[in-house]
Amino acid sequence: MKTLFLTALVVFAIGAEAQSIVGKWQLSEQKTCFEANMKESETEKELTASMGASSATGVSRVMTLEEKGTGEEGVMSAGKKKATSKESFRYQVSGSEFQRLDKKSGLVTSRWVIDELTETSLKMHDAARDCEIKTYLKIK
Repeated sequence: MKTLFLTALVVFAIGAEAQSIVGKWQLSEQKTCFEANMKESETEKELTASMGASSATGVSRVMTLEEKGTGEEGVMSAGKKKATSKESFRYQVSGSEFQRLDKKSGLVTSRWVIDELTETSLKMHDAARDCEIKTYLKIK
């Protein structure tokens, strides 16, 4: 009985920890190094609050990652089924590093360190610049 309980506990712990990067991800927040180092003044904070949420647009950037190591990134518009300005790529995950590869040559075009990967969110920063951060929400 003890063995069965311990086996079930180990299987549950392994399954709960392993999250998949495969799926459709919507970019919810992006900070460049310039934005990360710039502080908002009191006037800017007041104006932003009075103007309301400026992020409510009908356009979003979506990244789709397939299980076989291929991906696609494009811009989705409200009411449309397909993305525009699509860019196909290959990818690989090595430890906590997400590497985006050129589809034809296989050369690494960008490297991102995965800071957080949950069932519903993905947060990563550029391997060369810690201040460049992207946060995605899983939509499928």
